[in-house]
Amino acid sequence: MTTVWLNDESREVPVGTTLAALMAEHGVPERGVAVALDGAVVPRASWATVRLLEGARLEVLTAVQGG
Repeated sequence: MTTVWLNDESREVPVGTTLAALMAEHGVPERGVAVALDGAVVPRASWATVRLLEGARLEVLTAVQGG
């Protein structure tokens, strides 16, 4: 298992888990969401190939409409 941080909460994930798998597991919607990995935004097209390493810090940001 590998420990990663998702919005400042630690999570244990299997070694080799992809960003796409983690987002699907946590029900992150397909649209209106950006993910930063260790401070850098990861393009959605790359989610399936980005493997999470020990100590990775992820921030999930959701777009909100309003005025």
